[in-house]
Amino acid sequence: MKKLVILILFPLLYACSDNSDEVNRFLPDVPVNKTIFLTNPDVIDLQVVGGWAYTQGGISGIIIYHAGINNYLAFERSAPHRTPEPCSTMTVKNSLTMVCACDDAVFNLLNGAPMTDGIIYPAKQYRVLITGPNTLQITNF
Repeated sequence: MKKLVILILFPLLYACSDNSDEVNRFLPDVPVNKTIFLTNPDVIDLQVVGGWAYTQGGISGIIIYHAGINNYLAFERSAPHRTPEPCSTMTVKNSLTMVCACDDAVFNLLNGAPMTDGIIYPAKQYRVLITGPNTLQITNF
């Protein structure tokens, strides 16, 4: 009887799982540990809420977004649903979305969620720590 219960419940557990914990098979894990100085002219737009900037690091670069007072977000520029290639480097559009040039797939800049049907992976997000009055640390550890 116990074997019958296990045989019935085991497939149900897999059927109920979602893809949120699934490892992205397209993007490799690379170490990220980047310091950003908000006084640097290259990222001056980050001084205001809603501002964003590109920086080097990660696989294809990083998008940093100033989401609110003392709240910064950082996302990998490489589109999460494709193997990295030149056209899969995402760009910011309308200060609200990230777009992959290969297929025009769209991702939300506030949480990385895919906004295009059929895409299951969100944009790869990095941790942002405020380490000083004008300093951010972007890491993935």
